[in-house]
Amino acid sequence: MAQPLVPDTSVVIDGRVSAKIKAGELKGRRIVVPEAVVAELEAQANHGRDIGLRGLEELRRLSELAKNGKIELEYVGIRPNLDQIKLAGGGEIDAMIRDVALELGASFLTSDQVQFRVAEAMGLDVEYVRPQREAIKPLSLEKYFTEDTLSVHLKESAVPMAKRGRVGDFSLVRLGERPLSERELRDLSREIYERAKADPEGYVEMEKMGATIIQLGPMRIAIAKPPFSDGLEITAVRPVAKVNFDSYRHNLELKARLKEGQRGILIAGPPGSGKSTFAAGVAEYLLSCNYVVKTLESPRDLQVPSEITQYAPLEGSMEASADILLLVRPDYTIYDEVRKTRDFQVFADMRLAGVGMIGVVHANKPIDALQRLLGRVDLGMIPQVVDTVVFIEKGEVTKVLDVEFVVKVPTGMIEADLARPVIVVKDFETGADEYEMYTYGEEIVVMPVCRDGKKPSWRLASREIEKEISHHVRGPFKVEMLTDSSAVIHVPQDEAAKVIGKAGKNIDQIEKTLGMHIDVRANEEPAPPALRVEDTSKHLIIWLEGMAGESVDVFVGEEPAFTATVGRRGDIRVAKSSEMAKRIIKRMKAGDEIEVKRARSD
Repeated sequence: MAQPLVPDTSVVIDGRVSAKIKAGELKGRRIVVPEAVVAELEAQANHGRDIGLRGLEELRRLSELAKNGKIELEYVGIRPNLDQIKLAGGGEIDAMIRDVALELGASFLTSDQVQFRVAEAMGLDVEYVRPQREAIKPLSLEKYFTEDTLSVHLKESAVPMAKRGRVGDFSLVRLGERPLSERELRDLSREIYERAKADPEGYVEMEKMGATIIQLGPMRIAIAKPPFSDGLEITAVRPVAKVNFDSYRHNLELKARLKEGQRGILIAGPPGSGKSTFAAGVAEYLLSCNYVVKTLESPRDLQVPSEITQYAPLEGSMEASADILLLVRPDYTIYDEVRKTRDFQVFADMRLAGVGMIGVVHANKPIDALQRLLGRVDLGMIPQVVDTVVFIEKGEVTKVLDVEFVVKVPTGMIEADLARPVIVVKDFETGADEYEMYTYGEEIVVMPVCRDGKKPSWRLASREIEKEISHHVRGPFKVEMLTDSSAVIHVPQDEAAKVIGKAGKNIDQIEKTLGMHIDVRANEEPAPPALRVEDTSKHLIIWLEGMAGESVDVFVGEEPAFTATVGRRGDIRVAKSSEMAKRIIKRMKAGDEIEVKRARSD
């Protein structure tokens, strides 16, 4: 009589027992499944892990084969307690499974190398089968992707959706009209797991109760299920663009900066702006300069050459990965992405150890990237940790900031004894100071710098005065701040009396509303607003200082061209592809100048 066969957990999960039966190898054999195998699979399934569900599905298949007379099926042994299940990683469950085979004098089947070697050492009749590896086939998920698809969003009882377009200009589109069923998503989920096992470029990045992250080549797949989510959901994301570093604005200056020595750089921008694409371009450029480049990622999805090793959290810890990297001593490390406090601390530690660091961070404004360091890195250490911020919007470099450390009196303060360490944040292109960061009392202040040298608070006061005076003046006017509590407004001569009012009634009311002293002065010739014309590749931009939100008439020579509202940044943009822009450029080349006047209401 043939020996009974005891399978361990690994071959049950792989489906190797039923496969051998269907191949005729185990016909009529007595299959004995230890209760420890069932308990381990049940625990995995209860934690939302697919391997547990696959193992239970194999036990169901064995039950069907037993009913059809193909095999004899029996469950024996002691069910492990909770503590033993928790110690499964240390071999406690494996030992219980081997004990069943020893007691029965059964043959033993496993696809676990360690289990095989231990069983062989114990004298068991053990057979090792290699883990199942199926041929790699295209995923069903791939049918939802096109060349311009960034991400696919699938959820049970919902119509499939996808984000399509180009960097900075994506839109969410429906992929059909029929909602997906829970069964369809479960089958797709199982297919993704199997692909991760078979594909050399596939692996499970993270697996927790109700959530799994899988990386398949360039594609990152997040699978969420109850209790973490309210239904089964699959989200797949892949890069849609690979851009050469040379195609970015400021690439020559940034190249020089990267080559002159190890730097601390933050690549910032809103989600979906193209930060990781830019970081991959920088990594490829540094490699071409013969630098040793590594990455720290979770998950590992940067598209970089194979010469660049991509590291994930070691045993779940980026600190442990950083310890290994410090021994490897790379010239530059790309950290994608720096988000939590521990990420900033790891970034700072490696930077202070002399490693060039390039971090990818979410931020809505360039200065926000530096503000995320506050409270995580000592203020005085920030310039040593980060000396450059590159801001990305819609796939383009729109701003670069320099970070410097000086001792000075902060802008707007007068007394010399108020000098202190100040971090000055400058515009990379113009060299103009944009922000100052310093301690004031127990607070850390991040103050925008006014280019005219006046107090930053005067800008806000000036805007409030402009808003109030605009209700009383129809023509152009100018506000000049004198002190924190007084200002002069220059108005057209024919409107001065109206602003002051009979016996000063109007101006008294204005002063009461604003809480400031206002001096009204009439102009013989109202000064036109400060104007600058910028000719870019896509737009003709008219910059008007201090006129954000104003309605203005634009003239070319003495001929009216159009009426527009000044943008919040003080700009009027005319697309160069428009007939209006073409006419204006032609007139300017002929010697005519652009003039702007405040629009008069009817």
